[in-house]
Amino acid sequence: MPKVTGAKLYASDFRAADLPGWPQNTSHAMLIRTADATHVLTGIDISLLTGALKPSVVVTADDVARIGARVPEYYAGDLLCPVGKTPLYLGQPAAMLIFEDFDTFDQARLALRDQAVLKFGAETGPVKMPNYGQFRFTRVGGPTPDAPDVYSPSKNGWVSPGFFENSGAPIWPRLPVPSGAAYAEAASYGEKIRAELDAKNPALLVLDREFETQSVDPMALEPESGLAWYDAGRKNLDLVISVQSPAEMATAIAYLLGNAQAAFRPAHINTNFASCGGGFGGRDHTPFPLYVALAGMFFPNRPVRLANNRFEQFQLGIKRHAFKMRTQIGVDRATGKIVGFAADHALDGGGLANFSAQVASVSALAALGIYYAPKVDLTTYAYHSRGVTAGSMRCYGTIQTMTALEVQVDEICTALPLDPIEFRRRNALAAGNRNLAGNTYVVSIRTPEILDKLEKHPIWAERATEKARGQQSGILVGTGVACATKNYGTGGDSCLGSVEIASDGQIAIYCDGAEMGNGLGTALANRVAAHVGGVADEVALMQVDTFGALDLVSSGDPFTIDQKMQDEGARNPRWVPTISSATAASTGAHVGTHAGAEAARVIFRFGLWPAALELWGIAPGDPKAKDWEKARWKDGELVMPGLTPLPLQAVAAKAHARNGVTGAMAHSFNRWAWARATFAVGGQPWTADIDALAVRRGTGEFVRIDRTNVKFPPASLNQSGPTYTTQCGTLVRIEIDRATGALRIAKAYSVLECGQALVPEIVLGQAQGGFAMGVGYALLETLPLYEDGPGNGKWNLGQYVVARGSDLPLHDLEIEILPPVDPAEHPKGMAEVNMIPVVPALLNAIFDATGRRFRSLPVTQSLLKQAALGAPQ
Repeated sequence: MPKVTGAKLYASDFRAADLPGWPQNTSHAMLIRTADATHVLTGIDISLLTGALKPSVVVTADDVARIGARVPEYYAGDLLCPVGKTPLYLGQPAAMLIFEDFDTFDQARLALRDQAVLKFGAETGPVKMPNYGQFRFTRVGGPTPDAPDVYSPSKNGWVSPGFFENSGAPIWPRLPVPSGAAYAEAASYGEKIRAELDAKNPALLVLDREFETQSVDPMALEPESGLAWYDAGRKNLDLVISVQSPAEMATAIAYLLGNAQAAFRPAHINTNFASCGGGFGGRDHTPFPLYVALAGMFFPNRPVRLANNRFEQFQLGIKRHAFKMRTQIGVDRATGKIVGFAADHALDGGGLANFSAQVASVSALAALGIYYAPKVDLTTYAYHSRGVTAGSMRCYGTIQTMTALEVQVDEICTALPLDPIEFRRRNALAAGNRNLAGNTYVVSIRTPEILDKLEKHPIWAERATEKARGQQSGILVGTGVACATKNYGTGGDSCLGSVEIASDGQIAIYCDGAEMGNGLGTALANRVAAHVGGVADEVALMQVDTFGALDLVSSGDPFTIDQKMQDEGARNPRWVPTISSATAASTGAHVGTHAGAEAARVIFRFGLWPAALELWGIAPGDPKAKDWEKARWKDGELVMPGLTPLPLQAVAAKAHARNGVTGAMAHSFNRWAWARATFAVGGQPWTADIDALAVRRGTGEFVRIDRTNVKFPPASLNQSGPTYTTQCGTLVRIEIDRATGALRIAKAYSVLECGQALVPEIVLGQAQGGFAMGVGYALLETLPLYEDGPGNGKWNLGQYVVARGSDLPLHDLEIEILPPVDPAEHPKGMAEVNMIPVVPALLNAIFDATGRRFRSLPVTQSLLKQAALGAPQ
């Protein structure tokens, strides 16, 4: 509402004049990007910018090196391509130009359009870099799905090959060399599994298929932008940026400039984080703010704005990985049960590492979807290329591999033949079964309920009738089904939350999580309200320095730390594995609201509950005083059986009057389980799923309480793979015009579960948005990887087609959200799982309509026209 009524909300909305204490005028910067990644950069020629169009400052790689700026390890690679080197990737910035005012900037931008500003010399071919990551995941299960494994990643550890072909591709077969025994053991089991699938056993149906997915753009409504103002006199750098990882980016900018020459090393950095105009993963660990900071430092005392237009966002913004996959699935013909699974994945990671290694591992661990298989062997690797950097994007890795899986499952059902929902029912991973990694999920598994819902829905029940109706009218009608599961959390998540309640009942919440369209502030307010009785009057997100009272320290990497190092760190009551982590679509409700909810519980137990007892006239020694867990808030009043309801305002006023706990600040860490510790609050032990706590009494200051008996999740869980998961199933009915290939989604239905839905309206909105993104991915969106792709700087929405209202069943999309299994079930992350089954459901429906299987994305109208013309009459 603020945005559509004219308020400034997103980073791109702001200019210096909008910010209190800033100078009135805004200067503007632009990046000069390379559209060649196979020749040496020999020079930068901006001689056509003369007179009034001459930039005030030109920044090159030599300038960045001269001032002593350092690239944070995560963003390793030249921020600006040096003269004399071949660019790492298409679209890599080579220079930054800064202009005093917008008119000069705008005229210069027009003058440089289509001009060969960058000069290139000798052809070198693309820069060769090591792969970003490569893994082999092999599992041989025990005699039953819940029995201990013979071999698995969870039991035996993750392995990677140590030898590579000249092309850079890993050598996956085991080699007769003395090193690499752990890898050789996995490879031995894996090769045996593949040999069984290749044995042409007549009792097995073995489908061996290849599948490709494309590169796509997150297409956030707001291209990346930021403001920087370096006040050289005060040595103060102020920034306005928009990211999903506020603490990480604040740290990265501090590192970038922390060892620079004195004139370029700020004493203070004040980073203001605006809401993201869409994130979808593309603003998690994005390097763009580093350029914003450099713009401010190279043009001191003047606020500078650096903002991508849509051409530039396509050229530099993070993309979804393109995949090439080969999958073998072996099914026992007699039982219809999967007995073996093998797959090979290759991911194009583009020019910088970003999250490519993680995408490779996540994609592999998700490759079995909702199913159980006793024998699995899977290889995956992500490689460097000259393409635009690929990284985090909604459903990363999982939508690629589960699309390939669900399309292949549909083909298996046709070949057996077996009803597609019955096949899924027979093979679905049940609670207690071991997944591909060899561990078990620790949350509810609701696949059977979802399959029952899909089977009974009219879209499925009436599919034969609708198909016949279409034949009579000359329209091809098809029905498709798919089901998916998606982990939520990363195995190294942390969150910070603070809650304060005033004497008049006003509630304020502070959190380190980011708002990116996921409604985190509303979800947090609702979860806190369950403990303190009212929806917050103020919610401040993206807070980095609000939690100083906790005085936290961290060391090591939470994903790779060993148990000894973790135990040593835990001896310090201020140590945590990581202080703050990025917000992702499937961590908002699960992680982002946790610390705030735990802080609210402390306020209730040690502030509001004692105040209520006093108002009720119940003595501390009365047995009823221990019944705080039975109390409930209803319509702003605290309710207990047999007692007079108490308004929140009265309870809050009494809590302040008796100097009770009126504020709490907490930190939480999750590695597939929450860290847990005990704190002495008012002389009473309090054990909770937090690892740091500070409290405020009355209107006083926050005071840290040192923990005891802390239990961090074991470091060994780093190799377990995800143990949190949620499920979603989708049905679609499509109609294809025979003559044109135009596809219309006539009806669609998705059923999902998310534990406790903190904001049902947002869950619904996320499911609708996920459906739209799935349609775009399946049918419309694609980016060529190299010279013809976005790295050439010529791509915009004229070429890149996203789903519009006319592509969607706006009035015929039904979303069903399953209620939690019990009132105490925690919220699950669901903003990714809802997108995944949409894509294979559409592809399966296309097969049902045309009789043709598509094994690459997107399936465009021209391809559909060919299929429709060849479909049986």
